[in-house]
Amino acid sequence: MDVSTINKSVELAITAMPKPTPSNFMAEFLLTLTVLSYIWPFIFLFGMVTNGINIFVFLKAGANDNVTILLIALACSDLIFLALISPTMCGFLIGALVRPNPWPFDARLLHFLLFWPASTAYDVSCFYAVSLGVMRCACVAMPLKFKLVFTKSRTIKWTLIMVFVAVALRLPVLTINRISWRKDPTTNISSVYLASWNRSLMVRINDVLNRSVIMYLAYITMIACVFILSFKIYQASKIRQKCVAQISQQPGQASDKAALAQGSLSSRDLQVVKSVILVCSIFIVGQLPYIGLSTIRLINPEVDESRSMAGLGYLINQVSITFYYLNASVNIFIYYTCNSKYRSVFRSQLLVKCT
Repeated sequence: MDVSTINKSVELAITAMPKPTPSNFMAEFLLTLTVLSYIWPFIFLFGMVTNGINIFVFLKAGANDNVTILLIALACSDLIFLALISPTMCGFLIGALVRPNPWPFDARLLHFLLFWPASTAYDVSCFYAVSLGVMRCACVAMPLKFKLVFTKSRTIKWTLIMVFVAVALRLPVLTINRISWRKDPTTNISSVYLASWNRSLMVRINDVLNRSVIMYLAYITMIACVFILSFKIYQASKIRQKCVAQISQQPGQASDKAALAQGSLSSRDLQVVKSVILVCSIFIVGQLPYIGLSTIRLINPEVDESRSMAGLGYLINQVSITFYYLNASVNIFIYYTCNSKYRSVFRSQLLVKCT
C-alpha cells in the first residue's frame, strides 16, 4: 500500500472539504471514497468471519500436507491483516461520512499507528500465495522429487521464515511511528499524538525494498506460476482425453490404462492445482491497481506533485484498498468449490451446529 498517497487521501477524508482543490479526477475520488466507505465495513466483517471459518475447518480436516498448512497460515495472516487495518478503515469511514467535525484526538493515531503492521501482515499473505504457487509448480513438474522436499515440518518452518522476512523488510517503517504527549499552551492540557521519527528516510528505504524490488518479483513469480499450472492442467486434460479415446477404441489394453494413470493428474491433484491457481489469481488481480500506479510513478516520478493527476492517484489508491480487503476475504469460495475435504468438513460442522 502506498503511504504517500494514503497520507494525502487521509487529509482529504479528515477535512472532507466541500470545495476540493480544482484537479482532474478529484470529484471522482471524493465520490468513490464516499461510496466505498459504505462497502468496506461489510467486506471487513465478512472477511473476519470467513477467515475464522477457514482456520477452524482446515484444523478440523487435519493439517497433514504442505498445501493445507500454507492455507491455514494464509487465513491467519489475512485475519491479522483485517484486524490491524480496521482502525485505518474506521478513520476513512468517519472522515468520509461524518463531516466536517473536528477530531477530539490526533486523527493520525487512528489512521497510521497500525498501518505498517497491517502492511506487513499483507506482505506475509502475499509471500504465502507465492509459496503456494511455487510449491505446486515444483510438485507438478517433478512430483517424486519435490513431494519429499516439501514435508510438513519444513513447510511449518517456511511459514515462520516468511514472517521473519516480511518483518525484516518492513523494519525501517515499523520503527517510524510512536505515541508521544504534547501540551496545548492555550489550555495547558496534555494530549497524545502520533510522532514520526526519521520518516522520510525510512519511507524511501521501504519504497526501494518493498514497493519496487520485492513487489515486482512476487508479482512476476505469481503470474509465472499461474501460467505454468494452467498449462499443466490443459496438458493433463489433453492426455486424459487421448487415453480415454484410445481405451474406448481398444478396451482392455493395460498399456493405455497405465498411460492414463501416469500421463494425467489425479482428481485430487487437479483440485489442489485449481485452488492454488485461483488463490494466486486473486492476489494478481488485487495487486493490479497498485502495480499500475507504481509503474506510472517509475515512469513519471513527478506524478505525485502533479495537480492534474493527484485525484487519479487518490482514486486508484481507494480502489486498491478495496481490492486488499477483498483479497483477504473471498478465499472461502475457492476452498468450498475446489477442495472436497474442506467442503465435506464444512458441511458436517454446519449440520452439527444446526442440530
